[in-house]
Amino acid sequence: MAAMLQPQIILLKEGTDTAQGKAQVISNINACTTVADAVRSTLGPRGMDKLIHDDKGNTTISNDGATIMKLLDIVHPAAKILVDIAKSQDSEVGDGTTTVVLLAGEFLKEGKPFIEDGVHSQNLIRSYRTASRLAINKIKELAVSIEGKSLEEKKTLLAKCAATTLSSKLIGGEKEFFASMVVDAVLAIGDDDRLNLIGIKKVPGGNMRDSFLVNGVAFKKTFSYAGFEQQPKKFVKPKILLLNIELELKSEKENAEIRLSDPSQYQSIVDAEWNIIYDKLDKCVQSGAKIVLSRLAIGDLATQYFADRDIFCAGRVTEEDLQRVAAATGGTVQTSVNNVIDEVLGSCEVFEERQVGNERFNIFSGCPSGQTATIVLRGGADQFIDEAERSLHDAIMIVRRAVKNSTVVAGGGAIDMEISRYLRQHARTIAGKSQLFINSYAKALEVIPRQLCDNAGFDATDVLNKLRQKHASGEGANYGVDINTGGIADSFANFVWEPSVVKINAINAATEAACLILSVDETVKNPKIH
Repeated sequence: MAAMLQPQIILLKEGTDTAQGKAQVISNINACTTVADAVRSTLGPRGMDKLIHDDKGNTTISNDGATIMKLLDIVHPAAKILVDIAKSQDSEVGDGTTTVVLLAGEFLKEGKPFIEDGVHSQNLIRSYRTASRLAINKIKELAVSIEGKSLEEKKTLLAKCAATTLSSKLIGGEKEFFASMVVDAVLAIGDDDRLNLIGIKKVPGGNMRDSFLVNGVAFKKTFSYAGFEQQPKKFVKPKILLLNIELELKSEKENAEIRLSDPSQYQSIVDAEWNIIYDKLDKCVQSGAKIVLSRLAIGDLATQYFADRDIFCAGRVTEEDLQRVAAATGGTVQTSVNNVIDEVLGSCEVFEERQVGNERFNIFSGCPSGQTATIVLRGGADQFIDEAERSLHDAIMIVRRAVKNSTVVAGGGAIDMEISRYLRQHARTIAGKSQLFINSYAKALEVIPRQLCDNAGFDATDVLNKLRQKHASGEGANYGVDINTGGIADSFANFVWEPSVVKINAINAATEAACLILSVDETVKNPKIH
């Protein structure tokens, strides 16, 4: 009787939504599987693209897992984790963003029946962690180093890695053309791997093949005042002065009050203003610079003054471009024109202004420090060029990674099948439940080759059976899906390579995410305060 009279304990305020227990884990798994399904069809060279239309009316066409995940406005708290791993894969390695989401979704899907049968999720997590550790060690074992090759050989090897990345993108049709361009750009910036040293400029019009690489800096012609037509448009070995000051007449600061007793004094004040700017311009000319760039405006007076003296000037150059010019030409950005010494001036082999599409571009090439490169992209539609830029970003990241950690593994689902085989074999040596869990982890890895087949319209079961048989025989470790024929082929021999760091990172991140989602057994959602 006493028990019935106990008042209900209210911990959380009214309207709080709680869900807990097994049902909650299952619901989180389902949400993540749905997210994985959204990007599933973008995997691989035959992957489809997604067109995403946001609330502002912008349309984005993309094949890049991370871009799609960012643009999908996901509100489910557990599924957001998948968005985060896609972002981290994008910033860390650049490519493999779809892979990482698919793997995480598949790990969860394989774990779902166990959870439903009442297995404690901590047991699953423990086995998954072990499996991922084994998988990563296996990748390191299988990876092939590309160190110690001559520059030419290295270039072709890196171009192969870039081509593998680009094959799944919109510009896949021209992958050889872009791959060599990306490799040249990355090798141009050398060891300094600040990504912003590679500029990508987009000019609508023309076709993809009209894109070109500038070994130096290129930027769109800035807004210019009257008088720029008289300036020379091409220099050989010019000196370059970089400024961060405006060269135009400045009137007095507001509310400055000057009391004059004599009209002629007024003239002297006006003259003083003119003298100040002429003095500045004169100092620029005396420095011996033939090109003057400034982040702030260069007025019409200055433009004409420079034109008379055969000097080219451009004002309102964006901060990023100015920094790249500084890095490339070896100049330093000045905040004053006093005391401009030779050391702060940059130089380059050739400067010219030339027409690209309907834009005029200022191009500095043959820069001494050579620590920068610019890719000028052409293409039919804006969305297309945007997607090309994203694809090139992935390729640039991949080549950078391959230069740094110079080991590659076979792509095309080959490495995934090999690890899957190895884990199955390993699972047989373990007693107890974890044998089943590691087996399911191994099965989940097969999602990559299976999806590659599905996206290309091949019979996935058939291809996977051939692959399993090949890998089990012991000599087929490099065999993956052959996208062109619908059979299997040696990925390594076909130059479908990816840096091992891509796979290692993807497996790590996917396992972490899967474990994180499995370890959540309750969600508490606080009510909105009205």
